[in-house]
Amino acid sequence: MDKIVVEGGARLVGKIPISGAKNAALPLLAAALLPSGASTFKNVPDLADVKTMSKLLRMLGWTVDADKRSLVIAPPTGKKKPKLEAPYELVKTMRASVLVLGPLVARYGRARVSMPGGCAIGARPIDQHLKGLQAMGAKVTLDHGYVDVEAKRLKGATIVLDMPTVTGCENLIMAAALAKGRTVLENAAREPEVEELAVVLNKMGAKIQGAGTPIITIDGVDELLPIEHAIIPDRIEAGTFAVAAAMTRGDVLLEGARPEHLDAVIAKLRAAGVQVAAEAGGVRVRGGGDLQPVDIVTQPHPGFPTDMQAQFMVMACMAKGQSIIKEMIFENRYMHVPELGRMGADVQISGRTAVVRGNSKLNGASVMATDLRASASLVLAGLVAAGKTEVLRVYHLDRGYESIEKKLRGVGAKIKRAKDA
Repeated sequence: MDKIVVEGGARLVGKIPISGAKNAALPLLAAALLPSGASTFKNVPDLADVKTMSKLLRMLGWTVDADKRSLVIAPPTGKKKPKLEAPYELVKTMRASVLVLGPLVARYGRARVSMPGGCAIGARPIDQHLKGLQAMGAKVTLDHGYVDVEAKRLKGATIVLDMPTVTGCENLIMAAALAKGRTVLENAAREPEVEELAVVLNKMGAKIQGAGTPIITIDGVDELLPIEHAIIPDRIEAGTFAVAAAMTRGDVLLEGARPEHLDAVIAKLRAAGVQVAAEAGGVRVRGGGDLQPVDIVTQPHPGFPTDMQAQFMVMACMAKGQSIIKEMIFENRYMHVPELGRMGADVQISGRTAVVRGNSKLNGASVMATDLRASASLVLAGLVAAGKTEVLRVYHLDRGYESIEKKLRGVGAKIKRAKDA
């Protein structure tokens, strides 16, 4: 098993290319189940989760051909029939596998998908997915850990979501694209990745309006056509490297990053005293003076993203004063705190609130990654800690960051990947 080894103290200077967005790529690969021919996606990130989704599509009967940064996804041909089942063996490793549910039911009339179960950072049920499909006329049956969904053809409906769930919205948008009539999603998720899915489906011939707002309207069509599309850059990867530049008093251009996707993150960086500017090639981040404390409350988009909470906590450890962080999305997303404590951070947790006392003198240590964003926060801590930090179980990192050690090394970090004995 690999580990990441970091020697702290280097100032980051240069350019970091931002890869395609993981959270956009996964629903787009699922959307490739909808059209009648082969679709091509470019700027696909080389990540473990993308490989898992590709493996699932192949198990369903689709061909997935990779060529550098592109994936060509084609449906079964001739006498070959799709399998229409996502097994537990894959769903347990990546919850986003449930995104095949909506497309399969919409196009083939049925699907069988393993229930995802629990998640390290908190409960993430799929009840809103199923509620929406039932409102569209589907029959839903739970059987020995699997959910079976059947519908001769889904029918448009007005669906009021209990919460703005991202994957729930994406599943229902894909299902509604081939439904008969109009579907209206109220209290919809507004994330850029949801907008990206709507853009791609509309290129396929769907009729979707309102993506990026709380109300999304989908007029179903009879058929969708294959397309070619380049995936948007990853806003969370960009935000993570922005924090790295700020903490090391660096000067880094995040190549390809879109500032309009980072409004809440940029606002908090500036509040901390960091210079952030949009440039023709992306977003430039300059750290310099003392970091100032900032208070953060994680919220659905366009609020501050929960996926950036752990990274900002590390930055708060270096600030001149006390910061208060409230995690309002996931109930168990402070698992990085004990590991940061091993490095000298002063963080006190009470329920969903973390009080971070800054001015910490972090020291290198061996720390254990517990989830994707916690892993990134420990790497960031290693960049500013005295001595050597070893981040263990970095398979979490590989789910969402493409060659993070190479990108950081390219701007001056003393970091490498090594085998963990």
